[in-house]
Amino acid sequence: MKLYLRIAFRYLFGKKSTNAINIITWISIIGMSIGTAALILILSVFNGFESLLSGMLSHFNPDIKVTLVEGKYAAEDSINTELIQSIAGIEHFAFTLEETSFFDYKGSQEVGIIKGVNDDFLQVTGLDTSLIYGTAKFDDPTSYGLMGSGMNGKLSINPADGFTPVTAYMPLRKSRGPLAKEFNSLSFYVSGIFSVGGEVDMQYVLVNYDEVNRLLDLENHFTAIEIKLSKDASEQKVIQALKEVLGPDYKISNRYQQDESFLKIMNIEKWVSYLIACLTMLIIAFNLVGSLWMIVLEKKRDIAILKSMGMTTAGIRWIFLLLGILISVIGMIVGYTAGIILYWLQKDYGLVSIPDGFMINAYPVELRWTDFVIVTLTVLFIGYIAALLPSIRAGKVSSFVRQE
Repeated sequence: MKLYLRIAFRYLFGKKSTNAINIITWISIIGMSIGTAALILILSVFNGFESLLSGMLSHFNPDIKVTLVEGKYAAEDSINTELIQSIAGIEHFAFTLEETSFFDYKGSQEVGIIKGVNDDFLQVTGLDTSLIYGTAKFDDPTSYGLMGSGMNGKLSINPADGFTPVTAYMPLRKSRGPLAKEFNSLSFYVSGIFSVGGEVDMQYVLVNYDEVNRLLDLENHFTAIEIKLSKDASEQKVIQALKEVLGPDYKISNRYQQDESFLKIMNIEKWVSYLIACLTMLIIAFNLVGSLWMIVLEKKRDIAILKSMGMTTAGIRWIFLLLGILISVIGMIVGYTAGIILYWLQKDYGLVSIPDGFMINAYPVELRWTDFVIVTLTVLFIGYIAALLPSIRAGKVSSFVRQE
């Protein structure tokens, strides 16, 4: 193997009979380096968005969420809260109640999700760190609410307007007679606006837990128990303990399971983009095929001599396979260098910006060591495929040298 590698090095860096071979070889190296840089940057951008959005949603979604398997509402007195609080690893928990509602503000109307919470919810999620305006006042005697930034924009709410409330409407759960009103309503003032990204900003409105119970004609009912774990807690042990306490009527979800569909979509987009970039690299690899084919034609005499000296056909093929992989590795190293430089410029200086209206100014990037493993295997595989046909052709060169 060492001999094959030395010959491959010599064929790559040695003098060629025509300059065209050198030009095509360098085009191949440049193409592989551009492809490598593109692959590593594509993965880093998707990693950046995944970490950004997951981190922002962690300010809204709890570590663990408990919901009913069947039905929607459960009474608080059906839960032994003392047993939940006694589970090792649970730091805080809060009852929440949410339902689809109709909102009106100065004639602007939207359908969204009203969520009843109290100050315990802030301790569970840390949503107060995602406020872009105002403060949370869930336990204030006056009815106040927090609006998602998207919902606030759709209703055109001026949060500084302390005179005009937002009104939420819900149809009555039970008929109260033909002359009774058909809707319950809840009026509240906007005390703050939050932004955690995605559909949460576009749909959610947070209001006092007891007020939402009254809006839904309920009393001390919840749709979820949201739980914050301590730093040293074992998630699996806490989930198992909750299953034992709550029984089979409740579904227990960790943070990934709460965002599972969203994360799966992002993952699909990530690997589809990666696959498209790989297909582009395969097209670029045709330059590598042409370069190796020309080297085979140029080195026919050398191949014949090596065969006459006893080198096997498999050995000849190995030389040109290694030559193709060597060109790919050089392109990969150059590509990694360029990709890391561009990554650093994007991370520190925001080289490529995002249009106005998003929560950040530039595309987020994040490199992971697994990305380098995946890209390295991809580039080596493409180099191997590109070198396969020229190496087979080289193995078929006759061992007889015609005298000229």
